[in-house]
Amino acid sequence: MKSVCVYCGSAMGAKPLYAQAARAFGRALVEADLALVYGGGKVGLMGVIADTVMAEGGRAIGVIPELLVSKEVGHNGLTELHVVPDMHHRKKMMAELSDAFVAMPGGAGTLEELFEVFTWAQLGYHGKPVALLNTGGFYEPLIRLLQHTVDEGFLRKIYLDMLQIDADPLALIGKLQHYAPPARDKWAAVQSDAV
Repeated sequence: MKSVCVYCGSAMGAKPLYAQAARAFGRALVEADLALVYGGGKVGLMGVIADTVMAEGGRAIGVIPELLVSKEVGHNGLTELHVVPDMHHRKKMMAELSDAFVAMPGGAGTLEELFEVFTWAQLGYHGKPVALLNTGGFYEPLIRLLQHTVDEGFLRKIYLDMLQIDADPLALIGKLQHYAPPARDKWAAVQSDAV
């Protein structure tokens, strides 16, 4: 594992602990010799984690759409900043550059990016770990919802268990480094249920 894609808010959030967690996770990435791949912004938690990684001597690779660069939210102090035409290209490049995916606290964009790579993992498009940095219990409501989808028969437990979850940055990186995808074919399971 050489790089971790981090999805997080372009806002700071309502509590100081979110920025504290972004700094801690940035330091943990550098300590583990892992490059940060992220959305290329200089604002909110995105800016905090990128600034931390760069200040600690690590590598931060940003991928940002032209529209957001034109709004002056692109971070100019990164190891690399890739400017792409749109969000589709952004997400594709971020996925290609990354060996793992972590969602920190964030809004709709963070959740959309998380669910896309989580779905890709279930479908077998990649075998990379997908994780939640559950800062201050931020993701507890989402975890309960996902368990509800299991209880109601829309998500197999084996796929929910693919999602790595921890509140501690170093512990979460350890889980990413030791992750092995399940040897399971989603569509075979669906077909067997239908019979």
